[in-house]
Amino acid sequence: MAMSETKTSNAILSVEHVSMIFGGLVAVNDLSFEAKRGEITALIGPNGAGKTTVFNCITGFYKPTQGMMKMNRANGESFMLERMPDFKVNRDAKVARTFQNIRLFSGLTLLENLLVAQHTPLMIASGYTVGGLLGLSGYNAKSKAATQKASDWLKRIGLYDRADDPAGDLPYGAQRRLEIARAMCTDPELLCLDEPAAGLNPRESLELNTLLKDIRKDTGTSILLIEHDMSVVMGISDHVVVLEYGTKISDGTPTSVKNDPKVIAAYLGVDEDEASKLLAAPDDSKPVATKIANVATVAAPVIAKQVSKTVAINKAVVPPKTFIKAKDDLKRIKGIGPVNEGKLNRNGVRTFAQIAAWKKADIVAAEVYLEFDGRIAREDWVSQAKVLARESAKAAVSKGRK
Repeated sequence: MAMSETKTSNAILSVEHVSMIFGGLVAVNDLSFEAKRGEITALIGPNGAGKTTVFNCITGFYKPTQGMMKMNRANGESFMLERMPDFKVNRDAKVARTFQNIRLFSGLTLLENLLVAQHTPLMIASGYTVGGLLGLSGYNAKSKAATQKASDWLKRIGLYDRADDPAGDLPYGAQRRLEIARAMCTDPELLCLDEPAAGLNPRESLELNTLLKDIRKDTGTSILLIEHDMSVVMGISDHVVVLEYGTKISDGTPTSVKNDPKVIAAYLGVDEDEASKLLAAPDDSKPVATKIANVATVAAPVIAKQVSKTVAINKAVVPPKTFIKAKDDLKRIKGIGPVNEGKLNRNGVRTFAQIAAWKKADIVAAEVYLEFDGRIAREDWVSQAKVLARESAKAAVSKGRK
């Protein structure tokens, strides 16, 4: 639903008192924030904080239980997103998105994936296939323009030489860039990216930072992103909003958010009072990174206790003799390499059954110990370990019968 009005602020998106309730679960609780035109706004928080639910509300996949979301177009029109069907959010309000899991058409070529994003204007130009069949000049001109736009974006993301390759043949990082280019082919004014750096190595994350900065600079597109990679968030964001259990706990510049005791407490599991005392220390000459490192030092006893608790739980799950002797190949769990397997082994975590028994507190402790940020939950080590533990148990029973 569109309405013309005089803008009173530079906000391209205004989210006001939005809540999303599933049965008795409050996924988003009275959330309000603004994304400014021409800025990169990051929505961050621990796993389960409600970030993707917010995206689903903004892009029309969910209708919020309450609240308003207003998109202000550059032409002066405003759209109440909560009143619009999802396809109109993109077509009329000019909001595009990507997803946590890559959703390319793997059997189509790179060029075809970007042409699919321009399907609606091409269909209109063809008179819904008639003009295309007859080869009318209006359709031919639109078709050439669509192909040129797709080619330009392939050049921008460094994949022009692979335009005719199937998208499924690309490495993971290149698929991420292609998905962003596909969203940009819809000419959005607001680009919503759901964990664009998930699964990327440091070099690919740096390339992503450069791409997003170039998109903002060259196209004027505003960006709203969900991200766990803090090197991406702090490297490119103008504005950061932090959620915890569906509730906003911080909202401001990257520097102010990094210094917020509530944010440190949410991410590190440190008592908020301890974080506040440290951040209020008189030595203002310390850089923010040093202060946060010191917070981690204060948190060390808590973390050690959590890791100790993890091992104790695992010892309870596996009989002592088995705990000492048994050793599974933990590298079979996607996300555990030789280095992290060694770290886990040194802390007494040696079997799939132990990881399968981890609770939320154990996952938090392990992520702090391994210096991860949400990766264990994101890659679902516990579910992987449960499957592998069952396989090992069956193999052991089968071996005992022989």
